[in-house]
Amino acid sequence: MVQDVGQHWLAFCSFGSRFPCPFPDSFFHGRTRYSGLPDNLPSIRSLKSPACPDWPSGPKCAIPQPMDAATMPETYPEAAPTTARVLIADDQPHILDALQLLLKGCGFSTEAVTHPARVLRALEAGPFDAVLVDLNYTRDTTAGEEGLELVSQIRSMDKLLPVVVMTAWGSVDQAVAAMRRGASDFVQKPWENRQLLQKLQNQISRAQAQRWVQSQRDHEIREAREIQDNLLPKELPEAADYEVAAMTQPLRFVGGDYYNVVRLSPQHTMLCIGDVAGKGMPAALLMSSLQAALQPLIGQRLAPRELCHRLNRILCDLMPVDKFISFFYAVLDSQDKRLIYCNAGHNPPLLIRADGRSTELHAAGAVLGQFPDWRYEESDVQIRSGDTLLLFTDGLVEACNADEESFGEHNVVRIVRENPSSNAPDLMSLLMRAASQHCGEDFQDDASLIVLKAI
Repeated sequence: MVQDVGQHWLAFCSFGSRFPCPFPDSFFHGRTRYSGLPDNLPSIRSLKSPACPDWPSGPKCAIPQPMDAATMPETYPEAAPTTARVLIADDQPHILDALQLLLKGCGFSTEAVTHPARVLRALEAGPFDAVLVDLNYTRDTTAGEEGLELVSQIRSMDKLLPVVVMTAWGSVDQAVAAMRRGASDFVQKPWENRQLLQKLQNQISRAQAQRWVQSQRDHEIREAREIQDNLLPKELPEAADYEVAAMTQPLRFVGGDYYNVVRLSPQHTMLCIGDVAGKGMPAALLMSSLQAALQPLIGQRLAPRELCHRLNRILCDLMPVDKFISFFYAVLDSQDKRLIYCNAGHNPPLLIRADGRSTELHAAGAVLGQFPDWRYEESDVQIRSGDTLLLFTDGLVEACNADEESFGEHNVVRIVRENPSSNAPDLMSLLMRAASQHCGEDFQDDASLIVLKAI
């Protein structure tokens, strides 16, 4: 490029003719000297293109201006109050020099790289406010595939980082392909300085607003998670001759599963588990309604069927038409080794006997929140030494693998049978780990589990 400038300049001075503009814009910014020019000539700072209609011809007009006398009549958008950091990627050094000079002159901080791999390393090393990236590199100079691949890789690293792509071989199809890969905007070479700066600043401003919104949302979600954690028991009470362990794993930051274990008296311990229809924040809000309605009823030490009846009447006044809660409530009498329970449309808990036999705890009852006049029933069962009771939500047994095969109750029973000497906390860990491995650590719903083992 420098050699071309020198050749054009010599031809122009010698013959006084006009020459075609080889530069990408009205001004070409460079920091170099042509080695073939006399040493006493000043450094080339700015050479106006004859493409400009008001530019006169003749040898006098070809004289380059000294660097300290150069002027730039064009004005550009004002720089942001805080310095934005831009990563520039292009395999042509003179393009990098021109872009860096332009951006630095408008208040941007820049870093330049010449290879796609260096773009990724730079992004891993430090934060940037935007990336200005060429689509064409030495491996593929026209189709832009290498640049499109780079755009996809950048987007996988940061969903909000502005990525403005450039190419000298631009086309509508290539622009569409770049946008589909995650590019924020598209600039074709030769670029117009004002347009490039405006697009870059617009994208940076938009990304800053999006990051602020995201940070606010993340903060609210963290607070919601803390609030929901406080609705669940921090420590589980001890029950004479029994071990108990419990946990929940929400699909998102918050979920709709609920469980509780409360010691009502030295002899009686309450266990319950519930599952709100839906996921995420809506389900979490309804879960908090369940907890608020349930707490005063627990203190009244009602029979399981009466508690479910009253709880259902309260939730019917609060529940949206398309929402409901499945719920299981039980009271353990550790002296009589007997569990009295009521099942309101929940997954039947599994009772695995010491000899390996398994039983489901059914007690016909509708889900909570939809049928205000439903009359609930209760049942009871003996839980003796060596027996294990499992209360769970459907997120555990319905966790599916890549072949859409659910984890299932049969695997729950199998794991308990294979580990007869394990205590309640160990069984809980074994079951949750097995379900997680089955679904590739990709649960499709909130998953909760209570393990009660008679010792």
